[in-house]
Formats: sequence, structure tokens, C-alpha cells
Amino acid sequence: MKRRAIISVSDKTGIVEFAGKLNCMGVEIISTGGTARILREAGIPVTGVSSITGFPECLDGRVKTLHPAIHAGILAVRGNADHMKQLGELGIRSIDFVVINLYPFKQTILKEDAELREAIENIDIGGPTLLRAAAKNYQDVVVIVDPADYDLVLNELEANREVSYSTKFRLATKVFEHTAHYDALIAEYLRKQNGGDLFPDVITLTYEKVQDLRYGENPHQRAVFYREVMPVPGSLVGARQLHGKELSFNNINDTNGALDLLREFDEPTVVAVKHANPCGVASASSIYDAYMKAYEADPVSIFGGIVVANREIDAPTAEEINKIFIEIVVAPSYTEEALDILKRKKNIRILLLEDIAPKLPDGLLDTKKVLGGLLVQEIDRQLIPDMSQLKVVTEKKPNQNEMEDLIFAWKVVKHTKSNGIAIAKDKQSLGIGPGQVNRIWAVEHAIQRSGDKVRGAVLASDAFFPFSDCVEAAAKAGISAIIQPGGSIRDQESIDACNKHGISMIFTGMRHFKH
Repeated sequence: MKRRAIISVSDKTGIVEFAGKLNCMGVEIISTGGTARILREAGIPVTGVSSITGFPECLDGRVKTLHPAIHAGILAVRGNADHMKQLGELGIRSIDFVVINLYPFKQTILKEDAELREAIENIDIGGPTLLRAAAKNYQDVVVIVDPADYDLVLNELEANREVSYSTKFRLATKVFEHTAHYDALIAEYLRKQNGGDLFPDVITLTYEKVQDLRYGENPHQRAVFYREVMPVPGSLVGARQLHGKELSFNNINDTNGALDLLREFDEPTVVAVKHANPCGVASASSIYDAYMKAYEADPVSIFGGIVVANREIDAPTAEEINKIFIEIVVAPSYTEEALDILKRKKNIRILLLEDIAPKLPDGLLDTKKVLGGLLVQEIDRQLIPDMSQLKVVTEKKPNQNEMEDLIFAWKVVKHTKSNGIAIAKDKQSLGIGPGQVNRIWAVEHAIQRSGDKVRGAVLASDAFFPFSDCVEAAAKAGISAIIQPGGSIRDQESIDACNKHGISMIFTGMRHFKH
């Protein structure tokens, strides 16, 4: 019996050539609407769906293929005698190829002026039903959802007059991946439109592959980079690489952390990161000055690190960057001369991210995979609940310069792995103590990294000081002011120690653990 294919595609790429070759192989083409018109205009014989179903397309095309004459022809198991007998009794012929791609829901919601009504009209109903039916019966039906697979199917048909079982199985799997992605995107969009629960009882997250990576954290681990479908402002997936080697797993992870910290600043700022922790941060009147201060903060750790800037990189800054080994530079723009200078180094990754440090919208999620589960939380978008509620708890109050440095250090420590300590002066990080299991060790490490500049500097802690030992160490080094969340039952011990040594202390009422 002559084989039949139903073809109905939103993306018309390659469909005329594909359908034409099927027709030359003796396959009858069934189609709908715009696809049928294009095929007929190309001289390909087409049988309309309505002539199969005996029922007209209706409701502005919302109902076309939802009919037993179509779905029974797809779902009948050819090796099941009862199925085939029923098809004969009902006068239904089998359908052997299902070639469908769906209404452009994603493209619709990505438009700036997209409205809910338009999005709803671009939710495909018949297409996913046809695809899922064909994929369920993959042993008998060839199902194609991606134009990239047309040649694969044609090559096997031309070579063997059949499509192999393994190919049909892979194509069916691809269908369920595709429809799951499609449905998850719709659910996410609608949930946001109606102000639904940020943490529903069931959550389905969907991502699209950006690239395969050479390896993961270590060379023996495979890895891939995926992106969210809806663009997130200032995210690394929006960057364009202008030069250098491919980004690695660790490059992406570390650069993401650098951008998170950079987003805290409005003034010209440079952030240097090494192994996912800030090692040099500075704000100044120009990016050149900010870079020099960030480099001076920790010239040892910045070697082999990542540098991100929230202003254009000019030639003098590029010359300074090129004096040491830097893995990655990210900026919203570069002068032509700066690019020429940076490109002198073959392997440095130069990334352009025009919208580099925007304020993040509400509703963004931070996820962390754990074995057998997923931790989901809101992104930490706040710095201090209310600046007017900062509480000076000591006899001495910080002066204006100290206050500015305290806020600067608080921004840095927010993005430092806990237990985290940041010491700063003149809007320049001096010493950062990340990831210590003991807070006094973090304080001592940060003091040690600060060198001679520590006297008169300020200190920020990501969580409260449970004992006075941290204050004693800070006082011995010459720290003049401290900012911390407060909230410990032993707060008074730290306050008394600050008063004893003439140190001002501010409580923010908010902690910033980062693990």
C-alpha cells in the first residue's frame, strides 16, 4: 500500500525539497493550511486533511487534524492484527511519516510588544498531539520535529527504502524532549503572567544548549553550557566573544560570579575574580584608575584571573591588563586601539557584554543541584533592607569616608564565599578572606592580605561576630570601622570590644551567606 506522510510546519525551512523527494519516492503527502499551499505552488501533489477527515478546518484553524481518521492512522500498531483489522473496518489508512514543527510560541513571547492574547494564539494544540502520537508509535512511524533531520531520513530512505529502528527511536525521543520544552516554556510564561507562586508544587525548568564545553571542573568530567529561553539582562549568555579560546566550565562559573559583584556598583568599577572569589575590587573616577587599584589590591591573586569592568576599556587600561596573564576580560565596550592591544595575546578571552550591570528584575531564581534534588531560592538582589535603618551600635560613629568604604566593603563581602571578610579603604579592596570554617581565620587572612594599608581601613563580615576575638584582631591591625549583620545573642561582647578600642560598628540587619 502506498505510504503516506502528514506535513504541517510553521518553520518552512527545507520543506519543499523534503516533501518533493518523498513524493518522488511514491509517498502521498497530506497537509494543512499554509504548508499545503506552499507545496502545491511548488508543484507537489497534496491531499488536504479535510478530504481525509471529511470535516472542514474550523475555528480559525484551531481544529484541523484532531480526528480519528488522522490519529488512528498514526497510532495503529502495524504488527497488531486487531488494530489493522479495525483500520480496515473503519476505512482508515495508516500514516507512516509525521513531519511537524510547532507554532512559534517562543518567538512570540520574545518580542518586546508581545501580548498575552497573541501568546495564547501561538500555543499549538494539534501539532504536539500529532507528534506525541507518532513518537509513541515510533516503531511504525517516522516522526520529524526538526528540519535538521530531513537529510538523515532521506539518506536512509534512499539507501534502504526504510528508516532504521534506531533512527526512529532517536527521533521519537527528540519529539518528547521538544514538546516537554515547549510545554515548560508555556507554563513558565503563564505563571509569570498571572502572578503565580514563585515556588509551585511542581516546577519544570527548561534550558537550551549554548555550547559543548571541553570539559567540566576537571578534565575527566563532561560538561555543557545551557541558557534560559527568556533573556536575563546582564547575563553571561548575552556576551559576544571577540577573541581568544573557548570558555571553559570554570571560566563561565567564575565570570558569572564577577558579574554578580560588578552589578552592585554604579560608579566606574573593576572586579577581579580568581576561583569564584573576588581578589581585587575598586571604584574610581575612571576605569583605568579602577583597574590599577584592583590590581594593586592583590597583584599575586589577579594573575590568571578574570577582569570585568562596567565602563569602556581604553588603550592605557588594555596596556596594563596585558602586562600580566589574564584569562578573561569583559566590558560593555572597547576602543579599537584597546582591542588591538588585547588581541596581541593569542589566548586571552575578550568578551563584549553591552548591558553589563543592570539591576535585576523580580522573580529570578537561583538554583543549586544536589544529588537527588534541587535547591531553589530567590536571587539575593538586596544589599541592605533600608539604608536609613543602618544602626550605629558603638559610641564612635563612622565619618563620611568610612561610611562610603563600609558600604563598598559590604558589597564585596556579599559576593565572597562564607565565612567571608572584606577589608577596604578608599573604595579599594585590600584583603579578602573567603571560605574559612572559622571566622577569626577569615579575619586574620584578610588582614594578612591587606599588608601595610590595613591601618585606617574598614572591615565587613557577611555574618555576625559571635565573639570579641574578631574585633580584637581588627583593632590590633588598626581597623577603624566594622560593618556586620548583628543579631547574635553575643552582640554586646563585640560592641564592648569596639568601644574599648575606639572602633565604630554598624549593624545592617541583613546577612549575606554565600556557599
